[in-house]
Amino acid sequence: MTSTMSIGIHDLELTTSHHVVRMDDFAAAAGVDPAKFRLGLGQDEFSFPAPDEDIITMGATAAKAILDRNGAAGIRTLLFATESGVDQSKAAAVSVQRLIGLPNEVRVVEFKQACYAGTAALQAAIGIISRNPEERVLIITSDVARYELDSPGEPTQGAAAVAMLIQANPALLDIEPANGVFTDDVDDFWRPNDSTTAVVDGQLSLTTYLDSLAGSWRDLQANGGPDIAAIDRLLYHQPFTKMAKKAQAHLAELTGDPLSLLLPGEQASDDDAPSRDTGLATSTLYNRRLGNSYTASVFVALASLLHHERDLAGRRIGIFSYGSGSVSEFITGIVQPGYFDEHAAQRVKQSLDARVPLKIEDYRRMHATERSSTVDYELERVTQAPFRFTGVNARARNYAPNM
Repeated sequence: MTSTMSIGIHDLELTTSHHVVRMDDFAAAAGVDPAKFRLGLGQDEFSFPAPDEDIITMGATAAKAILDRNGAAGIRTLLFATESGVDQSKAAAVSVQRLIGLPNEVRVVEFKQACYAGTAALQAAIGIISRNPEERVLIITSDVARYELDSPGEPTQGAAAVAMLIQANPALLDIEPANGVFTDDVDDFWRPNDSTTAVVDGQLSLTTYLDSLAGSWRDLQANGGPDIAAIDRLLYHQPFTKMAKKAQAHLAELTGDPLSLLLPGEQASDDDAPSRDTGLATSTLYNRRLGNSYTASVFVALASLLHHERDLAGRRIGIFSYGSGSVSEFITGIVQPGYFDEHAAQRVKQSLDARVPLKIEDYRRMHATERSSTVDYELERVTQAPFRFTGVNARARNYAPNM
């Protein structure tokens, strides 16, 4: 590897689930003002999977689109980042390898550390390519965020997958070498082995997130990273859209840079001091409709930014990745010339608009349905995506193309 080689994200694809729950319906069923969710959380909808969907079907769908555009040549590694793993031993990537037709001569592994794992996979991919620039690495970040019914976290649920192709001389984003990391053992959020829903201490999680942002930012500065004035756009992990605004405000306070805090639809008042637009509004457009997607979340923000801003070539993006428990990392990258795909935003919009709305009673019934792996079952076809979860046979989960 030479000092001039660039390695980063060459292509990325976003996909989501078959169903959607609309916050207006959710609020009406809960007997509260929709503004509690639309303004308080910054959420309009959240995705919810059909019974024959999960992290593997969503991830395989996103990965297939990447292969359709770029081919599989040079891909010898498939990394799957998730905190919604469906097996304690077998990596979700093993199932995806077969579904998308990758050869047997490929290494696969699953990464786990709450919502941070996708960034860990990205750094691992960069390391692999630095040793052999002819290789490419396929990364899948895929999650279904689930919280207990009637819990404070329930309206922040969601589901999505982002697949990324990592290679030398990337077409989208060149990841710079400097990074800032921060780890602290905090019980703000976790999912026990015997639970299908996460346990969360909301206030502690908020505090830990902001402490991690400060810690990773300081470490970035200590390790030769760019100062805040040299970063044109800023992206944050978004457990809910309003969290990105809280993070932006915290970073502005840390650095003294007057960063804009305006989300989509918000207007500055005449009394507001001048501020610098770092893409907060454009980077949150998808999350407002998807909800939390855990490991995919910060890359959903990246997709939203790249799909909606045309003049980013040569500009530097700062990316803050956070995973509860907690691990965080602050990285930067340079947007490449020719990155803008004029059809990308329309493809995502069509996918989001095509989701089938759930009545609240149907959503609650589906949420409460839990199937044991000790009993074999077959699932009816619901999703129209390229792949589906067909059921359990001899305690093994089965997947197939959606013929």
